[in-house]
Amino acid sequence: QVQLVESGGGLVQPGGSLRLSCAASGIIFSDYITNWYRQAPGKQREWVAKITNSGSRDYADSVKGRFTISRDNAKNTVYLQMNRLKVEDTAVYICYAVRGPPGYWGQGTQVTVSS
Repeated sequence: QVQLVESGGGLVQPGGSLRLSCAASGIIFSDYITNWYRQAPGKQREWVAKITNSGSRDYADSVKGRFTISRDNAKNTVYLQMNRLKVEDTAVYICYAVRGPPGYWGQGTQVTVSS
């Protein structure tokens, strides 16, 4: 059974940093394209970043230069380092791994940026 478990969310002040983790069981992340999405209350789910099986990375314009996605193959975990956080980054952050549809979703971790 495949499971993706996110952690690392919390409350942080604007300008602060958080590192999110997505740990997988039942799949090997290096065989998948792993994405981070986010969903804020009342808004559509938004793609944030991805890392491919070869390690290539891409980011949404709204987070480029502030967020970094990475993968630790030994721990089978994907990370999202979030720096210079803004109030508008507040959302549930969700991990999604795909090799072919439908892929696998995690449950999400809440990130709240507020003073």
